[in-house]
Amino acid sequence: MQDFLEGFLDANKAVNGFVWGPVMLVVLVGTGVYLSVRTGFFQVRRFGFAMRNTIGRVLTRRSRQADSENISGFQAVSTALASTVGTGNVVGVATAISLGGPGAVFWMWISAFFGMMTKYGEIVLALKYREVNAEGRYVGGPMYYIANGLKQPWLAYLFAIFATLATFGIGNMTQANSIAGAVESSFGVDRLITGIVLVVLTAVVILGGIKSIARVTEKLVPFMAVFFIAMSIVLLVLNASELIPSLVLIVEAAFNPSSALGGAAGYTIANAIRMGIARGVFSNEAGLGSAPIAHAAANTREPVEQGLWGIFEVFVDTIVICTMTALVIVTTGVWRSEHEGPALTIAAFNHGLPGTAGGMALTVGLAMFAYSTILGWSYYGEKSLEFLFRRTSQVKTAIWIYRVVFVAAVLAGSVGSLKVVWDIADTLNGLMAIPNLIGVLLLSGVVIRETKSYLQRHAAGEIED
Repeated sequence: MQDFLEGFLDANKAVNGFVWGPVMLVVLVGTGVYLSVRTGFFQVRRFGFAMRNTIGRVLTRRSRQADSENISGFQAVSTALASTVGTGNVVGVATAISLGGPGAVFWMWISAFFGMMTKYGEIVLALKYREVNAEGRYVGGPMYYIANGLKQPWLAYLFAIFATLATFGIGNMTQANSIAGAVESSFGVDRLITGIVLVVLTAVVILGGIKSIARVTEKLVPFMAVFFIAMSIVLLVLNASELIPSLVLIVEAAFNPSSALGGAAGYTIANAIRMGIARGVFSNEAGLGSAPIAHAAANTREPVEQGLWGIFEVFVDTIVICTMTALVIVTTGVWRSEHEGPALTIAAFNHGLPGTAGGMALTVGLAMFAYSTILGWSYYGEKSLEFLFRRTSQVKTAIWIYRVVFVAAVLAGSVGSLKVVWDIADTLNGLMAIPNLIGVLLLSGVVIRETKSYLQRHAAGEIED
C-alpha cells in the first residue's frame, strides 16, 4: 500500500509539473495573446467601454435585476469573483515574490493583461452555448461549449470530472485550512471550533443553491474588496516614500534581477516569469474554465455584455488586489526577510502598525476571501456534476449528496494536514485548463463574430449603452 501511495504521488508530481509547467503557462498566456491580436487588443481599445458597461450598469441597477429562476449579471460576476479572489491574492502573491523576487509581480501583470481576453472569450462562449435545465435555469461553462460548440462530448465530460474533483481541494479543504490556521495563529481559536462555524455558515448558504450563493456573494465581495484595499492603502501611505522606488524595482527586477536586487542569489529572469505567470493565472483563473460556469447563470441576453465583466473581473483581481498585496510586501522591505508564503504577508501587514494589528486585520480579510472561494467553488462543482448526470434521473440526488459531502469536507479541511490534498487538487485544477483551452482556441472564431456583431449593433443604437 505504501509503495502504491508513493507511486501515485510521484505520478501526480510529474503531471503537476506539466500542467503548471512552462509549456502550459505559455499556452495559457498564448491564448490571451491570440484573442488580443484577433480582436485588435479589445481590452485596450474598449477598456473604458468595458468599465462603463459594467460599473455603470451596477449603478443604474440594470445588471442587478434577476428573474424568478436566474441570477443577475452582477450576481454572476460576484459569484465568479468570490471564487477567484481568495488565498491566491494573499498567499499566492507572497509565494511569487519569495521564489521569483519582486520582478514576478511585473509578469503577473502581463498574465493579467492577456488573461482579460481569455476570460472574456470563455464567458462569451459560456453564454453562447448554454442550456436551460429542467428547473428552467441557465447552465453553462466549458463542458457545454465543448459539447455544443465543438461537438466533443468526451472532452466535455473530462473537464466536468476534473472540475468536480478539484472543488474538494482548492475550492474547499485548502481554503478552510487557511482560515482555521490564520484564526488560530491570530486569535488563538481552536481549529475544530473554526471548522464547525465554517460548516454551519457554508451549509446555510450552499444548500439553498445558486440564488442563495449569489445573494451572499453580491454583498460579501464588494465589502471584502473594499476592506482589503483600504487596509493596504493605509500601509502604503505609511510607506509612501518607498512607493515609486518599489515600482521601479519591480520593473527592473523583471528583466535584470541580479542587478536590480544587488546580486541576490536565487533570482533569475526565468524564475520571475514562471512564478509571476503561474501565480497570476492561479489568482485570476483566466483559462481554467471555472468562472464561466457562474457567468452562464446570468439572465444577461448578450454574450459580449456579460463577457465585459470578465475583463473587469481580472482587472480587479490581479491589477488591483494582487498589486496592493505586492506593493505592501515590497514597500515595507520584508520581502528580503526569511519569511515565506502567508508569514511573509502577515509580516508585511504588521510593519509600521502597533503590535499585531495589521496581521489580525489581514486574518479577517483572508477569512472573507477564503470563505467566499468556498461558496463559489461549491457552485462550480455542483454544475459540473449536474452535467455529468444530466441525462439520468439521479441528477437531483447526486447534487444533494455532493452538497452534503462538500460541507463535511470543510470540517476535514479545517482540522487536517493538507499537503497531499493540495498537491492533488492543484493538479486537477491545472488539468481543467487543457480541455477548456482547446475549446476556447477552436471556437475563437465564434468569439470574434459575437464581438463584431455586438459592437456593430451597439454603434447602430440597437443596444442600449
